[in-house]
Amino acid sequence: MARKKKGEAIHGWICFDKPLEMTSTSAVGKIRWLFQAQKAGHAGTLDPLATGILPIALGEATKTVPYLMEADKVYSFTITFGRTTDSYDAEGRTIAESDARPTKEAVEAAIPQFIGLIEQVPPAFSAIKVDGKRAYDLAREGVEVELKAREIEVFDLALDDFTGETAIFTLHCGKGTYVRSIARDLCLELGVCGHVTTLRREAVGAFETKDSITLEKLEELVHRGAHLEALLGVETALDDIPGLPVTQDEAARLKQGRDLALLPRQIEPLKAALKARLDDGYHEFPDTVQAVFNGQVLALCELRGGILHPSRLLNL
Repeated sequence: MARKKKGEAIHGWICFDKPLEMTSTSAVGKIRWLFQAQKAGHAGTLDPLATGILPIALGEATKTVPYLMEADKVYSFTITFGRTTDSYDAEGRTIAESDARPTKEAVEAAIPQFIGLIEQVPPAFSAIKVDGKRAYDLAREGVEVELKAREIEVFDLALDDFTGETAIFTLHCGKGTYVRSIARDLCLELGVCGHVTTLRREAVGAFETKDSITLEKLEELVHRGAHLEALLGVETALDDIPGLPVTQDEAARLKQGRDLALLPRQIEPLKAALKARLDDGYHEFPDTVQAVFNGQVLALCELRGGILHPSRLLNL
């Protein structure tokens, strides 16, 4: 007899507004405990010194985490000029200081070269693995870490406020972008010292600030027994994945792990939606389709040659 899983079978997403100094791992543990959920995970680490959107998956929503990792992100961040740290944020050790300050005009003139497909070297204090160890662990041990440049995409970088001592920006970017590296490279271009002093993630895909919930509010809902009100649907992470409604017979077939042959009238709209997704820059999971039954995601499938192949079943 299979052992019964500990916790409640709760499925969905929490659009968590992570507070300052809390780690992403601690946030997942806290949310899982509050919901007494069997499973939990997050979609993209947020640094302890950053606040904002940390999507946390519960139950079957954990199966959709990989699809959200590719999503666009929006950040608001502040660069304070005059001091550079080894981590490029307020947590690090000072490695350079300067009285030089950029002008607003110089900042605005430098911004365009940071928009589009650009090469970026991740900061040494990052979660990237080097020879099996996290780069930030090696950096803290004093080991010099050389990380390779990687291509990222920045859709927009806007200067929102400038005082001479600080500059506040909004960044809309693709996956794998490091805000601290943007700040580092911008300061190098301007010939000044600087580091990130505030960082807030405003959006991850369909997860936005307007839908977020703080820890205090969530604890209040739990106290009232109304915490399920904060739960977003499993499909929230799949907003860019084309959907196909299926019948009860088709749903039963997919649940058994069997392929589903589609009619031409079903295939053409899916192909058009998949092409549009590819044109929008989403290159991972290029053939993935949601099979939807009674308004709920039943399975994630691959469309190949007019045949729908179930690759991930959701037990909702």
